[in-house]
Amino acid sequence: MNKVKELAKMIDHSILHPTMTDEDLKRECEVAKEYDVASVCVKPYAVKQAVELLKDSYVLVGCVIGFPAGNSAIEVKVFETEKACVDGAVEIDMVINIGKALQGEWDYIEKEIAAVTKVCHNNKAIVKVIFETDYVSKKEDIVELCKICTKVGADYVKTSTGFGFVKSDDGKYAYQGATISNLELMKASVGPNVKVKAAGGVRTLDGLLAVQKAGCSRCGATATVVILKDAKERFGDL
Repeated sequence: MNKVKELAKMIDHSILHPTMTDEDLKRECEVAKEYDVASVCVKPYAVKQAVELLKDSYVLVGCVIGFPAGNSAIEVKVFETEKACVDGAVEIDMVINIGKALQGEWDYIEKEIAAVTKVCHNNKAIVKVIFETDYVSKKEDIVELCKICTKVGADYVKTSTGFGFVKSDDGKYAYQGATISNLELMKASVGPNVKVKAAGGVRTLDGLLAVQKAGCSRCGATATVVILKDAKERFGDL
């Protein structure tokens, strides 16, 4: 596999902004097909449409669960996961209950991740567990989440939703998303069967190469076209 193809197959093309319409979904699925990325990551209602749009491609369909704040009850996340899988999703990106993680209620977190993981695996789908590291930022909490994901058999740990905005003193909102230090920590803290996905803030080829070097197998991106056009220029054609 050449370098451009390798990088394309790291990308989960995100189609998640709240304002996106069905026309946006069609356009972005075409982008995913053209560049033959690993997957699209779509909102729950859009799974069936995405499956249809991508049926003649090698691009997989993924779906977010409990997105973006992670506040749904466990039973709701389980139902949402089951529905997404029935509709054709083969990858599930779930957001943990952030408040429960921040208060160290690890039994709840383990129950939640285990429940969604079980549904995914019963449906032959993989699960990526989103920590939202802009909020769950303590190293010891990230390590604990990695241990739980390893214990229950999750397939990936993932940094962010891309919507974990932190309010600053001037009232403006911003987020960091994936940082190299967090990715390296996550890679070092999971078992050998758990992979790492970067998400949030990776908008350039150099950014993608950096997260790959940090140990990531996947990366969520909206700047897919820019990244892969630059990759073609630097490394040659697909």
